[in-house]
Amino acid sequence: MKCFTASLGTETNTFSPMLTSRASFEEHFYAPAGQHPDRPTLCTGPLWAARQRVKSKGWQVVEGSCSFAQPAGNTVRKVYEELRDEILDQLRAAMPVDIVLMGLHGAMVADGYDDCEGDILSRIRAIVGPDVPIGCELDPHCHLTQQRLAAADVIICYKEFPHTDFVERGEELADIIEAMALKKVKPVKAVFDCRMINSFPTSRQPMRGFVDRIMAMEGKDGILTISIAHCFPYADVPEMGTKVVVYTDNQPEKAAKLAEQLGRELWDMRNDVRPPFLTIDEALDKGVARNQGTVVIADPADNAGGGAASDSTFMLRRMIERKITGAALGPIWDPIAVRMCFNAGEGTRFALRFGGKIAPTSGDPIDAMVTVTKLVPDATQTFGRALAHLGDAAAIDVDGIAVVLISNRTQALGTDLFTNLGIDLGQRRIVVVKSTNHFFASFSKVAEEVLYTDAPGPLPRDFTQLPYTRIQRPKWPLDENPWA
Repeated sequence: MKCFTASLGTETNTFSPMLTSRASFEEHFYAPAGQHPDRPTLCTGPLWAARQRVKSKGWQVVEGSCSFAQPAGNTVRKVYEELRDEILDQLRAAMPVDIVLMGLHGAMVADGYDDCEGDILSRIRAIVGPDVPIGCELDPHCHLTQQRLAAADVIICYKEFPHTDFVERGEELADIIEAMALKKVKPVKAVFDCRMINSFPTSRQPMRGFVDRIMAMEGKDGILTISIAHCFPYADVPEMGTKVVVYTDNQPEKAAKLAEQLGRELWDMRNDVRPPFLTIDEALDKGVARNQGTVVIADPADNAGGGAASDSTFMLRRMIERKITGAALGPIWDPIAVRMCFNAGEGTRFALRFGGKIAPTSGDPIDAMVTVTKLVPDATQTFGRALAHLGDAAAIDVDGIAVVLISNRTQALGTDLFTNLGIDLGQRRIVVVKSTNHFFASFSKVAEEVLYTDAPGPLPRDFTQLPYTRIQRPKWPLDENPWA
C-alpha cells in the first residue's frame, strides 16, 4: 500500500485584524517533506497513523510537508497558494499512489478562497484521478462544504472537544481508506444541515453521552463512521454551520436516515449543550467564596485558538481592582513585555506595561510594579500527546497574582503552562485560563470547579453579536426557527 500524506491548516477568524502570513506557519509549526517530528501533532493524525503502518502493515509512505498556523485572520493568498502547491508538487512526484491521507483543519480561509480545504482536495483529486481513495481528517470546528465532501471519499472529524483524540481519528481514517483501497468497503455518505451556529463541548452533558452513543454505533450494521461538524462561528463564509455526516458501507438510505436523526437530536439539545456563561464579577465571586480547592475560570472571549490576540486585560484588571490574591492567569501574549522581563532577570521588581495592545477588544494595558519570578527560553506546554511552543515565557507576580507572559501566541492547553514556569496551582484559589474548552482535559484534574465567563473580547459567546453578511440563512440563533 503506497500512501501519500501531508497536512496544511489554520482556523481562520474572518473578523480578526491579524493576517496569517508565512511566518505565522513557520513560527507555530512547519515541517518540510519527510521531516515531521517523532511525535504526533495536531492536524497530522493521518500522517502519524500512516507512519505506524510502515512496520505493522508494510505500507510505503511518502510524507509531504506539514504546516499549521495559530488561528488568526485571513491567510495571505500567496502564502496559501505556496503551501498548497508545495504539497501538490510532492504528490505529483510520488505518483502513482494507492491512497491519500490528508490532515487539514477545515476552517481555513485565504484571500480569494472561502474553502481552502475544498480547493486543495479538489486539486488532489484531479492529480490522482477518480479511483484512488482520498481520506481527510478535520477539526470539528470546520465548514463541511459541498466541494470538500465531493472531492474526498471519507472525511472524519475529531469527536472530542477538547480535541484529545486527533491521533485516534487519524488511525480510524487510515483503516477505512485502506479497506476501501482493498475493495473491502464502499463508503457512501449522507449529510444533514442542522441550520444552526453553536458550540458543543464534549466535557459535559448532554454532548458527552451523545458522542459516546455515536462511537458505539460505528463499526456495526454497516455504519463506518459518524462525524459532527460543530462549525467555527467566527468565520463569515457561506457554508458555515453545524452539520452531521454519516458514512455507511454502500447503504445510502441508512446513512441519510441516521444523519437526519442525529442532526435533529442536536437541534433539540441546542439550548443545553453549552455551559452557562457568567460575568467577570459573578465568576470571581464564586472563586473568592470557595474556602478550599481551586476554581478554574475560562476566558473564551480572548482565546488565541479562535483567532483572538490573547492579550486582553479585562479579567486581570478586575482581579487587581478587587485585590484578589493567591490567583494565577495566563497566557497573555506580549513579546515586548517578555523581552523586558528577560532583560530585567529573575527576582527583579520593576514597573512594567503589558497586555492590551492589539485592538480595542484587548482593553487598556496594565501598568504595575511586577516581580519576575521565572524565565524560560523556548517554553512549552502539552496538549494530549502534542507539544505546543510558547516561545520565550516569563512568570511575573502582580500584587499576589501569578501571570504567564508568552512570546508565541497560543491558548491555555495544559497545566504545565503554569507549572513549567514555577507556579504551583495547588496554592492558587483562582486560575484564569484564556481558552474556550481545550484547557479542560488537563485543568479539570486540578479544579474543584470549572466556570466560564463571557468577558469582553473579540470572541463573544453570543453569536448574534457577530456582523455576519455572507453566511447562508436562515440559521439559529440568528433566526429563531430556521425550519419554518
